[in-house]
Amino acid sequence: MTERQTLSYLQQRFAAAHIQPQTRFGQNFLVDLNLVELIARTAELTPRDVVLEVGTGMGSLTTIMAAQAGHVVTVEIDRYLAPMARAEFASLSNVTLLEQDALRNKNSLHQEVIETLRTKVGEIPGGRLKLVANLPYNVATPILSNLLDIDPWPTRMVATIQRELAERIVAKPRSKNYSALSVWIQAQCQTEIVRIMPPSVFWPRPKVESAILDIRPQKVLRRRIRRPDEFHSTVRGIFQHRRKFLRSALYSYVKDRLSKEDVDSVLMALALEGSARAEELTPQQMLDLSDKIGETVANKSE
Repeated sequence: MTERQTLSYLQQRFAAAHIQPQTRFGQNFLVDLNLVELIARTAELTPRDVVLEVGTGMGSLTTIMAAQAGHVVTVEIDRYLAPMARAEFASLSNVTLLEQDALRNKNSLHQEVIETLRTKVGEIPGGRLKLVANLPYNVATPILSNLLDIDPWPTRMVATIQRELAERIVAKPRSKNYSALSVWIQAQCQTEIVRIMPPSVFWPRPKVESAILDIRPQKVLRRRIRRPDEFHSTVRGIFQHRRKFLRSALYSYVKDRLSKEDVDSVLMALALEGSARAEELTPQQMLDLSDKIGETVANKSE
């Protein structure tokens, strides 16, 4: 492996270009080369895979993945860093660098990113999408969340993110870290924290620990979600009032569509206590609740 992502190399390149890492872009470069390789290895890349990388950096991970995957679509928002990264892998024909924001807004990926991924997956027989990235901290949540709501659907997501966020994603019901994001991802995926990383393996050093998170989407779980948009919206809506009792939180979410009596009927049908709290419900119970809400709203509109 080349030395293109060691601390000294990065500092020299940045100094020569008269630029500094941009805090507003969440730039913290992973300078432990063994960990860079671990990220790629965890993703188990094959020539069938089209990889989405958000946060190209200097292209160290990009180059490793390009040698293993069918194609790498890497996205870099920093207009000063992107040309430097492009120079690092200029000779690689299976890398597409998009110089833009990967997100259109916090609730959706940029359409150009989606269309590029769709095209590249379609060009490979049996092509499949994977996310593999040292994600900028400030976009990690919307990237992971929104990728589960696009076509092509990812078959694997391996990302370096804040430890706190990783622990939220893998959290179990009734724990302090359990959240809407926990439910949304666990309802469709198996999740595992692969490695906890100290600030010292990054430049600049962040103030928090990080983690490599392995997310494995499961089609058998996804098929249970009849209305993904409604489910996503329901989970977020209810968790906005996570400290309220479930009856109150649910009514706050659906009050423009259902009455308090309707809410009581929904809870009774699912044998859920109105005095419970959102954080006590399993992903399956949340899914059942979302389905029942949709069914009740549909029946009232007939």
